[in-house]
Amino acid sequence: MTRGSTNSTLDALLLRVADGDQAAFADWYDATSTMVYGIVLRVLRDRAQAEEVAQEVYVEAWRLAARFDPGLGSSVSWLNTMAHRRAVDRVRSADRALRRDALAAADDPPEPDPSDLAVLHDECRRARQAVEKLSTTQREVIELAYFQGRTHREVAALLDIPLGTAKTRIRDALRHLRGHLEEAT
Repeated sequence: MTRGSTNSTLDALLLRVADGDQAAFADWYDATSTMVYGIVLRVLRDRAQAEEVAQEVYVEAWRLAARFDPGLGSSVSWLNTMAHRRAVDRVRSADRALRRDALAAADDPPEPDPSDLAVLHDECRRARQAVEKLSTTQREVIELAYFQGRTHREVAALLDIPLGTAKTRIRDALRHLRGHLEEAT
């Protein structure tokens, strides 16, 4: 079987999965799970975490199968992208947790310099003013992503929009925010 016919077969299976076909999902999983696990393991370098993330990828694939569009690419590419992104999200999350723990473990933080505090206060004021100039939609995604620390995936889920739309809105909001900040200087 050639790669093209394999991809076509897997695409057809995923389209059946979108209709709730559990047997098709089992076949699709059997055909792709080794590849997904390998991608995730390469990023995470920890077998237990890789197994957990691979499982999360398949839960997400089952949930989002109806969004798969064979006109935009193969189901293998769709799945590989999902696996890589989920693994990278896990690494980033672990890094953030380590930084939080390191900050919490700091015994005696240094006293802030008053001139640094004055500059920080001014920058905060300018940032607040720039955020207030954003449209409601732009302000909403900035607040979720940067003030609440939500991932792009979480922003998309909270706003009930596709992940790509969330990323585009965040990128556009940042571009407008940067323009407002440049105007203020």
